[in-house]
Amino acid sequence: MLTEGTIYNMESFLNLEGKLILITGASAGIGKQLAIQLNLCGARLALVGSNQERLESLKNELGNARNTYIQFDVTQLEKIPNLIQNVVEMGGPIAGYVNCVGMRSRRPLNLLTSEHVQEIFTSNYFSFLEFVKNICKKKNYQSGLSIVQVSSIASERGAPSVTAYAASKAAVDASIRCLAKELASKEIRLNSVVPAQTNTPIFQELLAASEGKPDPTLQRQFLGLGEPEDVSNLIMFLLSERSRFISGHALPIDGGFLIN
Repeated sequence: MLTEGTIYNMESFLNLEGKLILITGASAGIGKQLAIQLNLCGARLALVGSNQERLESLKNELGNARNTYIQFDVTQLEKIPNLIQNVVEMGGPIAGYVNCVGMRSRRPLNLLTSEHVQEIFTSNYFSFLEFVKNICKKKNYQSGLSIVQVSSIASERGAPSVTAYAASKAAVDASIRCLAKELASKEIRLNSVVPAQTNTPIFQELLAASEGKPDPTLQRQFLGLGEPEDVSNLIMFLLSERSRFISGHALPIDGGFLIN
């Protein structure tokens, strides 16, 4: 209990020290920033990424032996149960899971194919369900497990040529509302965070491709361009027991985009 005059910092406030947190999409952008901050708070991390070189770079940056680094393609759905089993055998029950995977898609309707939509949904939606299903099996998770999905404003606001991506993110958000009710009896919480434009490597690629044209999304973000740390701060709160009364929500962290 906090009393007048209590001095505390982020690490003690969130109390994530020693807890095993699994992050998919951990080697770049928001996932990488989250790993850095959780590492500073003393959490034990199982970090999953598709790029071995970036994972090695992250391992060198974090510089401790309590974390596990796993090169894995999340679209290999049939291999996810074994991955979860290995994580639990090495580190014990999982206290938190954060999914930062988000395959982008920018195709107009006449270029959309069922194969492409299937690819986007396998990466962004089906893999999430498979991870959650296996993490939530008996003995694989700690009581109070918190699951957080990184969604997107695309799930709530339409834009040309992002139909498949937006639909995949909206599917996850809708599923979280259902799963939060279904899994509450197991003392499991699920939420998603909804960022707008954030200064990640993907955003920098989009900026370069625009050849200097102003980003229409940023014109509606009256708080400016977000940083990965802005999003990871909210995720860390949702992982902690400080957010124990929050479940089933898609929480905007959008620089004001959704109200503008």
